[in-house]
Amino acid sequence: MSKDYYNVLGVDKGASKDEIKKAFYKLAHKYHPDKKEGDEAKFKQINEAYQVLSDDAKRSKYDQFGSGFENMGQGGFRGGSGGFEGFDFSGFQNGGFQGAGAEFDFGNLNDIFSDFFSAGGGPASGWGGKQRRGRDISTEIQITFTESILGTIRKILITKTSSCLVCHGSGAKVGSGMMTCKTCNGQGQIRESKRTIFGNIANTKICEVCLGAGEVPKEICETCKGKGVLRREEEVSVNIPSGIHSGQTLRMTGYGEAVKNGKNGDLNIIINVKIPSKISKRAREIIEELKKEGI
Repeated sequence: MSKDYYNVLGVDKGASKDEIKKAFYKLAHKYHPDKKEGDEAKFKQINEAYQVLSDDAKRSKYDQFGSGFENMGQGGFRGGSGGFEGFDFSGFQNGGFQGAGAEFDFGNLNDIFSDFFSAGGGPASGWGGKQRRGRDISTEIQITFTESILGTIRKILITKTSSCLVCHGSGAKVGSGMMTCKTCNGQGQIRESKRTIFGNIANTKICEVCLGAGEVPKEICETCKGKGVLRREEEVSVNIPSGIHSGQTLRMTGYGEAVKNGKNGDLNIIINVKIPSKISKRAREIIEELKKEGI
């Protein structure tokens, strides 16, 4: 069943990017796992929805195909003229169809349509064969009222999937080097043709061995086992600008999770400003001034 990302964030389908961002900030702040009443599962759903709807390309594909695309190959086709509702599939046996003097390899409709509509990119490369990209991640930090006014630099520790420090993401043992991938002959892609009930469907997809690089390690790195990435703790310096307010999110490009032969995702940092219970008259005046300015 298709996920309704608009419903997850509580916005209309025609919501602007700014409205989507504001909805994400509000919900992420409410359900963050570090909070007393946080909900990790809900937080992950919110983050997943935001990553799709905040990206123009991903949102376009989501709006275009929706649940109709995701339901393809899961129990047949229904509705609409030219559909297959009522078609007798009793002839499909052992993954094939025989009849009318023809024999077809039915295979897995999920795979067929996933490859066909991804324009040959395959599941590893994303829509249209774009470069692999690591997952965006989010965290939350608390700063003092003074720090929010003056700005500050915070160092935080994050456990995430990062490039291997030994092989620098290549997956190769130090000093061993790389060699041409034998699976795709250095092309990084594999062209295949599937015979289906719709005829032959040709598809070019990313090589699952070299992940599109066209080369593989001669000997694998013992630290990351050839994956080029591994989960580890990493220190990140966060530059918090002056005038920031509670609930605002800082986006650090390239500080998210890493993938082999791809680019890093982003790190979203939600800021919480701790307002002291007892503050001076001048401090209260500053708060009111900031509110008037919309900060």
